[in-house]
Order: sequence, then C-alpha cells, then structure tokens
Amino acid sequence: MLLPIEFYGNLLQGAWTTIQITAMAGLLAFVCALLAGLGRMSSWRAVRWISVTYVEFFRGTSALVQLFWLFYALPLFGLTLSPMVVAVIGLGLHIGAYGAEVVRSAIQAIPKGQHEAALALNMSPGLAMRRIILPQATIAMLPPFNNLMIELLKATALVSLITITDLTFQGQLLNTATLRTAQIFGAVLIIYFLIAIAITSAFRMLERRLSVGRGRRMAR
Repeated sequence: MLLPIEFYGNLLQGAWTTIQITAMAGLLAFVCALLAGLGRMSSWRAVRWISVTYVEFFRGTSALVQLFWLFYALPLFGLTLSPMVVAVIGLGLHIGAYGAEVVRSAIQAIPKGQHEAALALNMSPGLAMRRIILPQATIAMLPPFNNLMIELLKATALVSLITITDLTFQGQLLNTATLRTAQIFGAVLIIYFLIAIAITSAFRMLERRLSVGRGRRMAR
C-alpha cells in the first residue's frame, strides 16, 4: 500500500533539513581535511602532532558519542550550542578526520618530479603546493570525497537523537502517529537514495569538468 501524498510534506521538510546539515557539515569537513592533511606533512613537529591527534581521536571514537558530548556535556562547562550547530560541527569534524587521509594520500601520490620542477622554477613550497600540487591532487581526491559525502549523508540520521527534525526524525514521528512502518520507512529509504544519487552526480560532473580543464592545460 502506497503512502498517502499528504505525508510527503513532512518527509520533504525533514529531507531539506538533512540536505542543509549535509552541505554545511561537508564544507566544514573539507576544510578540516585539507588543513589536517597538509598538517600531517608539515615540517613543524607541533603542527604534525596536532593534526595526528585530531585525526586519530575523531576516527577512533563514535560519531554518536561525539554528538552527545557536544550537545549534553558542553553545557556543563558553560557553552551551550544549538542542535543544528552541534550537528554541523560534530559531523564535520568526524568526516574531516577521514578526509585528512584522503588529502594526504592524494598529495603524496603526485610524482616527486613535480615538486622538483617547482623548486627549479624558484617557487616557494607554499606556492608550489597551491599552483602545481593541489590542482593535480584535487582530481584524485574527488572519488574518495564522494564516498565520504555519502557516509556523511547517512550519518545525519544520528542528529535525530539530539532533537533535530531531520528526515529520520520525521519518519519516526509519522510512524508513531500512523503505524505504517513499511510505507513510511520505505519512503525514507528512497529519499535518502535520491539525495545520494544527486551527490554522486554532482561529484562526477565536477570530476569531468576538472579533468577536461587539466587536459587542455597539458595540451598547451
């Protein structure tokens, strides 16, 4: 039996909240991944130590416990954050820790000749990284980051446990009110799947565009 059309309004409202959290946490995750990935290769020991500590801590602990700590424990220290801020920060930091390894491995995969050529042109390490290394490494990063964004999307279901009315929360509310479990959570699954397909399509389009641009520059 299909789900009545009027129920989809609540589910789509929850889906929009899920999309917002995914987008904002994804942006934070990318920034954290880039900084931590570069930090792990830094010549400064303190920067390397901070980066390694961040990566290992957030990869080695539960995302749900991290959200609970930010939401329930931080107020005990005088800092209260809204549920949405907790969701974005918690999930962004968690996924960013995994992304740091993506950044590091992609940069290290660039042939050493590229670094040597940049130094031969009297480029500083920072300038060589921005103009030579990162543009090439970015293309290699996109498929793994696509996977991480899908993982982030699925992880947003956890925010229903800190009072955010996301897609999962709306599904639970409708199920409690109507007891149409199969239809409601079937619709929830389909909506999550469609969002994931949209994310994958966007990453593939970006990858194709960057690859074409790189090919043109190399042809010149």
